Amino acid sequence: QVQLVESGGGLVQAGDSLRLSCAASGRTFSSYTMAWFRQAPGKEREFVALITWSGARRAYAPSVLGRFTISRDNAKNTIYLQMNRLKPEDTAAYYCAAGPESRTTDSGYEYWGQGTQVTVSS
Repeated sequence: QVQLVESGGGLVQAGDSLRLSCAASGRTFSSYTMAWFRQAPGKEREFVALITWSGARRAYAPSVLGRFTISRDNAKNTIYLQMNRLKPEDTAAYYCAAGPESRTTDSGYEYWGQGTQVTVSS
């Protein structure tokens, strides 16, 4: 099966940047979309960004549009989330996900990583 492992989280100050990585292993369909979600304590899991494996389509939540960039390196089976101008409200556990279709809802994804914590202080 597919395994996803996130890395790159940490504690930063407001206005700082982080780059998250998600490495995929195991057999996947080449058409699988990869996405980032996040979940803060007491809140539901929230869509952040997605990218089709070809990179032809990208989508972002309005709250991160213009600050975050999703990208991929297919040769490394890895996707990235470059997060700039971080805000305290970005504090959450960030999860990568993979699914056969391009969706912005968590139900559209079959495989999930364990998450990496991002904490933004002011």
